[in-house]
Amino acid sequence: MAKVNHEIRDPIHIFIKLDSDERQILNSYPFQRLRYVHQLAMSYLVYPGATHKRFEHSLGVMELAGRVFDVVTHKNNVHDKVKELVPEINEEHKLGYWRRAIRMAALCHDMGHLPFSHAAEKELLPEGWDHERLTIEIVFSEEMKKIWEQVTPPLRAEDIAKLAVGPKKYKDKAFSNWEAILSEIIIGDAFGVDRMDYLLRDSHHAGVAYGKFDHFRLIDTLRILPRSTGDEGGSIEPVLGIEEGGLHSSEALLLARYFMYTQVYFHPVRRIYDIHLKDFLSEWLPKGKFPIDIEVLKKVTDNEVLAAILEASSDNSKKGHDPARRIIKREHYKLLYRKNPEDIKINPESGRLLFEALKNRYGSDVVRRDPYTQKNSSLEFPVLRSNKRILSSYDESETLQKLPIASFDFIFIRPDLVSEADNWLKKNLTDILKIVPEEE
Repeated sequence: MAKVNHEIRDPIHIFIKLDSDERQILNSYPFQRLRYVHQLAMSYLVYPGATHKRFEHSLGVMELAGRVFDVVTHKNNVHDKVKELVPEINEEHKLGYWRRAIRMAALCHDMGHLPFSHAAEKELLPEGWDHERLTIEIVFSEEMKKIWEQVTPPLRAEDIAKLAVGPKKYKDKAFSNWEAILSEIIIGDAFGVDRMDYLLRDSHHAGVAYGKFDHFRLIDTLRILPRSTGDEGGSIEPVLGIEEGGLHSSEALLLARYFMYTQVYFHPVRRIYDIHLKDFLSEWLPKGKFPIDIEVLKKVTDNEVLAAILEASSDNSKKGHDPARRIIKREHYKLLYRKNPEDIKINPESGRLLFEALKNRYGSDVVRRDPYTQKNSSLEFPVLRSNKRILSSYDESETLQKLPIASFDFIFIRPDLVSEADNWLKKNLTDILKIVPEEE
């Protein structure tokens, strides 16, 4: 049966072409639900244009995944060692299946997101659950299994799940080198297209330039490479790397991530709205947790939560009234203190000590702390030089060696206490920093 091409206008990537099988996924209930899940939680209260949703992000990730797959599997771009390490790349008759699988997996990679995306995931799901595990559950649901069986050729749900979440999140499954590479194309730390799309898209909608980089050049120079040539006992594990001509584009990507974290994702007002949202949800949700029953969860979107927040904001008898009122009336807690190098030199635990002191002084209900240190994801990847040697990105790039880790520690307090607490903190800061902290 002939496939029908459709085109969807995407604000970042010109036109995205979908065939009739991909259209089935697009029209499924779990995917349509993403139209009502904000990509950046309540960031639109700080950046008014940041109202974009997981729906269009997933489309962008699918499109980029297809482009990267085409580049790294092109016969002129396949390294000789990779032909041995990843034999699947030589099987041209199977590449069509895997191209379809990676596009479908990219389209589905965020299906398990809760309302407002990451804002409330860690605290409001049962232990051992996250949006990746929920995504796996949806991929294997009856509705989605029917689609995998109906597409041409039929797709295996396990292949989709593996590529969508990767080996770190699908721990009870063994991954071949090929499957690991394909999942890295979607969710990899260095060159995952999930990251490429959200940086470009979030920057575009927030109205800032921090997240922009030359993704066209970057994608054109991506290659599957052995981590090293194997000399001196180096690993020959195949991973995503880059030709040396794309090194500056890769630096720009990683710098864009750092700047988006410091300027957008961890804007203190954006973060306090996340905290108020979590406070509301912990009171509003049954037993303070989101359901893990897929049939129940997929009916809960930002719309239902916002309606509940609006209702609770004007009725003090409703659960979550106080955080709901603060969100709707913009009466959020104010930033009182942020971590700084001077205080850290005196006491590395300055944030925790000040938070405890402020709680003891004013009460735990009126003070909030938001500490975060970026995960130590490796920025090391192989670089293929023009003389065919493979070197580490750290050897080739001083920029990557010196790229800072985003780290934050904010303390917020109820608005009416800001002035008094600020004066108290100035008087007592020196003494508090001298305290030897107890182990947590």
